[in-house]
Amino acid sequence: MKTQSFLTSFLLALIMLSCNSVEFTEEFKAETSGKYLYNADDVIEVYYKGNDLYLKWREGEMKSVTTGDNEFFVADMYKKLHFVENSSSKEKYLSVIQEENTDSITYDYLKVADDYKTPSTYLKEANYEKALEGFLKIKEKDSTSEFIQQYKFNRIGYRFLRDKKHEDAVAIFKMNTILHPNSPNVYDSLGDGYLATGDSLNAYNNYLKSYDLNSRNKRAKEFIEIYEAK
Repeated sequence: MKTQSFLTSFLLALIMLSCNSVEFTEEFKAETSGKYLYNADDVIEVYYKGNDLYLKWREGEMKSVTTGDNEFFVADMYKKLHFVENSSSKEKYLSVIQEENTDSITYDYLKVADDYKTPSTYLKEANYEKALEGFLKIKEKDSTSEFIQQYKFNRIGYRFLRDKKHEDAVAIFKMNTILHPNSPNVYDSLGDGYLATGDSLNAYNNYLKSYDLNSRNKRAKEFIEIYEAK
């Protein structure tokens, strides 16, 4: 570990010593500033402070080290990057410079519109319709994506329940049933959400759905029996 740490520090020192004094033009800044899609639910924001290039990623601000006219190193990501354009699609990308083959061009992080929002951003803004739309697109491409795991939404929903934000909890649990329609757990959670709002009919309907998918759900069975006995 000490050797690796020493090599990393040595490499960073070499980069700092070899970096060029590059003056970015205003045109270059305007063309490259903006948001780049790191993955299906995460963006990198590129911006400038004077002649310094910064990246904002996962709520952290990172100042880059310029190593060429269109090359810079980001220590926090431990990546050397540059801006490229796909000659066919004309789409712009933030591209990783490969250590093994520096001449190869890869299209890693697509430049998106300045007003682009990830599904999780919409979720935080309580725009559940837009959030669901985005998560469904993720599911179309990868049904096992970590960004649509049912337990993630369940945790959010129950946090809303604990905070007495019952309508928000129901919205999250509903979203989960659409994303995972064959899971008994998501209907059980939606039943809990409706029960917290006082909507016993919808609670019953969802507990029933959960029980149909999993007859070992004793709690759902108890509620169903009590409700039907009324």
